[in-house]
Amino acid sequence: MAGTDILNVAQATYDKPGGGAPLTIDSNTVTIKVDELLDVMVKASDPGDVPVASGATGQVLAYQVTNSGNGSEAFTLAADTARPGDAFDTLFEQIVLDSNGNGVYDAGVDTVYTPGSNDPLLAPDESVTVFILSSIPASVTDTDRAEIALSATAVTGSGTPGTVFAGLGDGGSDAVTGTTGASSTDSGFFVVRATEVTLVKSATITDPFGGSEAVPGAVIRYQLVATTVGSGDIANLTIRDTIPAATSYQAESLTLDGTALGDAAGDGDAGSFAGSEIAVALGTVPGGQTRTITFQVTID
Repeated sequence: MAGTDILNVAQATYDKPGGGAPLTIDSNTVTIKVDELLDVMVKASDPGDVPVASGATGQVLAYQVTNSGNGSEAFTLAADTARPGDAFDTLFEQIVLDSNGNGVYDAGVDTVYTPGSNDPLLAPDESVTVFILSSIPASVTDTDRAEIALSATAVTGSGTPGTVFAGLGDGGSDAVTGTTGASSTDSGFFVVRATEVTLVKSATITDPFGGSEAVPGAVIRYQLVATTVGSGDIANLTIRDTIPAATSYQAESLTLDGTALGDAAGDGDAGSFAGSEIAVALGTVPGGQTRTITFQVTID
């Protein structure tokens, strides 16, 4: 442990001149104080790229900062959102310290970091989770990727390994930079997951005479094709269509991807008919999917 004194005393034993019991003498005590080794490790905590949407604010990346030295040390933190080589730069909002230690960003609970004011003070091998909050530009497109780096640097000092800061270590020892140079950086990544929906409607007519004229008694079969485009998910996607005036809905004619749906809400499937409207609740639909809905009406 930094600041600990290593004490060493040597002994000499010899026969007493003229006989008698051997004599033992001690040397002076040599005291060596263990220097403080300044080392730190930063590691991104998210298991992979964090998905975001264009224009989103308060987007979070997580990192772990560990004091890998042998003494208590405070560390200055800094975020870099302008990394070279990525597709876009986020707008930095703030660095936040995980004050309740649950590893999850809790707005209004965790502590906003201010450099020089609340630099995290860590015991040897102690870690703290740190969050970087960013805003995503509205101009980004699907699959664009952004790199955000967090760096931590020992307040006592940093430099090439072996740099000595005389008397600035724990217990009045010297502080010496270790293999990390008392500074470490790691990056997390955002990836844009943008998805859009297109909806195409078509109709075919079958008249009572075997033709396709829109005469009273003819059946109109409407087809709705919903397509999601992009790499993200569309949440709570519901398709609705109002039954046209001068027509009557044909009961139990609603289908989804060729499978019949019931008209009653709450009957266990995605479809319903109520009043003058059909609805199909598709839930969460990934990008690159197509859902086809059909229903029929009769011309009055």
